[in-house]
Amino acid sequence: MWKIALAFVAFAVLAIFILSKGGDIDMGGEKHGTEVTHEAPSPALAASAAASAPAR
Repeated sequence: MWKIALAFVAFAVLAIFILSKGGDIDMGGEKHGTEVTHEAPSPALAASAAASAPAR
């Protein structure tokens, strides 16, 4: 039983460490309304989306 508790604590410490090194991480859930910020897609992403779209 103590091994399970130790593994849980080790995993939690690792997860908190990774999240703290990640930069601007919002753990607030879904956003609705004026606080939502929509970024324009990068040109490479737009080009790949256009290339993968079926021609009509």
